[in-house]
Amino acid sequence: MPRPGQVTSSSRERLPDRIAIGVLTRAFPPELVDEVLAATGRVEQRKRLLPARVVVYFVLAMCLFRQEGYEEVTRLLTNGLAWARHWRAQWQVPTTAALSRARARLGAEPVAALFERVATPVATAATAGAWYRGHRLVAVDGTTFDLADTPANGDYFGRPGSSRGDGVSAYPQARVVALAECGTHAIFAATSAPLTTTESKLVPKLWPALAPDMLLLADRALLSFDTWRAATATGADLLWRARSSAVLPVTRQFDDGSYLSEIVAARDKNRRADPATVRVVEFTLGEAATVYRLVTSLLDPEQAPAAELAALYAQRWEIETALDELKTHQGGPNLILRSQHPDGVEQELYGFLLTHHALRGLMHDTAASAETDPDRISFLRTLRVVRRQVTDQAAFSPEPPDASTTVHP
Repeated sequence: MPRPGQVTSSSRERLPDRIAIGVLTRAFPPELVDEVLAATGRVEQRKRLLPARVVVYFVLAMCLFRQEGYEEVTRLLTNGLAWARHWRAQWQVPTTAALSRARARLGAEPVAALFERVATPVATAATAGAWYRGHRLVAVDGTTFDLADTPANGDYFGRPGSSRGDGVSAYPQARVVALAECGTHAIFAATSAPLTTTESKLVPKLWPALAPDMLLLADRALLSFDTWRAATATGADLLWRARSSAVLPVTRQFDDGSYLSEIVAARDKNRRADPATVRVVEFTLGEAATVYRLVTSLLDPEQAPAAELAALYAQRWEIETALDELKTHQGGPNLILRSQHPDGVEQELYGFLLTHHALRGLMHDTAASAETDPDRISFLRTLRVVRRQVTDQAAFSPEPPDASTTVHP
């Protein structure tokens, strides 16, 4: 007999229509996946061995069980079917070739759309370390992912230079930029492009995810007039490091050591007809007394004292940790994405981002229940627990129940 809450299938249903996915369904309910598939035109007109909904969850599991092959990932998903012996039909694990074709049919668009629907900041007003004077702390940064060495990936994404051999790296690389919540490490916006696309050209695509209650932290490579103006237009406040060569004239000195200044576009450097007013905070760190200069849109030193902003800037490194979790812990050492074609690469990247967001959401809720800082919860331990739970959970049907389906209360 099926367990309470499980669904007894008619003989017309097949085993691949029921997949165990464990804790990931908490973040990505089947109903939401169906909505995204419909919105992106992936609703199928006929039954397949691997329906689109199953393939979405396969992509997520593929990124969760990074070290496993396609067929083993499918076996792990079906391990939760403890009562599968009651199915009349026989089912064999699809071949790697069949799973590859199913991924190609699905494409990247539904997985990217699912990320856009689900990936939001997760901190609440009570989340420790997530706020500064009413501002949600977020950071922006970029990284690169090594890709499978195929002609298609090499032609589209490009390769970094190398001092050896023919002067190029062994692996193509994709560039990714992301926005992450500092207090929870939840990545809530991301985009990718070929390696030749610079981070400064990519990050404006992330600005629609900014909100007026946010304080965005960024490193010195990002600071330019146009990027600053576009980011502040969202209503978010900014705290960015400036290059040592940046010209920041003092227009008003404050008692806390900070001062008002202005930045202008390179095209306006002589006339300075359209400046952006900023406040500059300078401080030194380390035995070498390295001078750091921060520029911020928080112009009132009473509302944001210089000493607090100098200390706050260290939170920018939280996005570095989030990206390291994504690549090193979730993906494994020396991660190379397995997809052979650019569309599959994008699909796989969003699969990694989705599973990371689910893990971080779970960690935040666990920390909230324990009334502790999310930073005190181990990402690697959470990852191991979730991997075990995926194979222990009861299955669900990837298709809506019909008249031939009975739900047992």
